[in-house]
Amino acid sequence: MLDQDLKSQLAGYLQRVTQPFEMVASLNDSDTARQMLELLQTIQSLRSDMITLKTDGNDARKPSFSLQRAGASNSLRFAGLPLGHEFTSLVLALLWTGGHPPKVEADVIESIRALDGNFNFDVYMSLTCHNCPDVVQALSLM
Repeated sequence: MLDQDLKSQLAGYLQRVTQPFEMVASLNDSDTARQMLELLQTIQSLRSDMITLKTDGNDARKPSFSLQRAGASNSLRFAGLPLGHEFTSLVLALLWTGGHPPKVEADVIESIRALDGNFNFDVYMSLTCHNCPDVVQALSLM
């Protein structure tokens, strides 16, 4: 699924992960689910000391997968394959979930932390939308 060049680049980025996390896949029998599993297995193999892959997810959206630190109450879920221009959003989500700090101004981070309440965002993307990656990445910060 990922060519050797992309795997090498991703392996380099994943070296920045400092906190263990898990990817939990909710799969079905579709071709997309098989491709998703292959992608997740590749990611996990590049940093198996920090990334755990579980395939026993039971989310209603299938195929999908979540990223979550152990013991955390929040998670980030991708439904479908985040490839093409959405791949950057996936890489950033992997890094941020794994403890690598985002390159965002401190006052923006403090504004996000100051938000009161529990939030659940469902973001839909289009492969032809040029704004979608920015929206996904902004919400991933939260």
